[in-house]
Parts: sequence; structure tokens; C-alpha cells
Amino acid sequence: MSQNVLHITDSNFETEVMASKQPFLLDFWATWCGPCLAIAPHVAAIADEHVGQLRVGKLDVDHNNETAAKFGIRSIPTLILFKNGQPVDQIVGGVGKSTLETMLKKHV
Repeated sequence: MSQNVLHITDSNFETEVMASKQPFLLDFWATWCGPCLAIAPHVAAIADEHVGQLRVGKLDVDHNNETAAKFGIRSIPTLILFKNGQPVDQIVGGVGKSTLETMLKKHV
């Protein structure tokens, strides 16, 4: 995983994601999820390519179910883009990098 991808947990979600001054792309995932593992390199590449414009993190839903439940995560991977502490866009499922970039262009 890229050094630009933060490890988000129930305990640091508020300070890292909700209080972020930059837009924040959060990947809800699990270690056993094949599509989550397939999309991980795209998430890491986006984090590396948007340093200074966008913060990126991953939250393991098996170990952080409070935050996952708060946002109604029922399928993974789910990627939510937060801006000013509010969810502004969401993608569910294993998508390509171009789909993620298209979402980001609308908001970042």
C-alpha cells in the first residue's frame, strides 16, 4: 500500500476524514474481498497522483463496523468521497481507475 493511503479506523475517522481540509476518498474494504484487492492498486495510484489535492484512506469494515454501519455500507468495495466532512459521491463495486478519476473530476 502507498505511504499516501491512510489507515482509517473507527477511532480516527472523525479527526482524519470528517475534519480534513482537503477532499477525502475513503475505501471501505475487507481482506477477504477479491474486488477490494483488485481495486487497491487504483486507490493507491490515485493517492500518489493527487498529493496535496486529495487525501485517501482505507477502512477495514471487519474491524471498524461502527463507521461502516454509520454510512450504510452493505457491499464492498464502497468508495465515498467526502468534502467538508460530508459525503458528496460514492462508487460501489470493483471499478477501473478511470471511473474513480471521473468521480474525482466532478468534485476535486
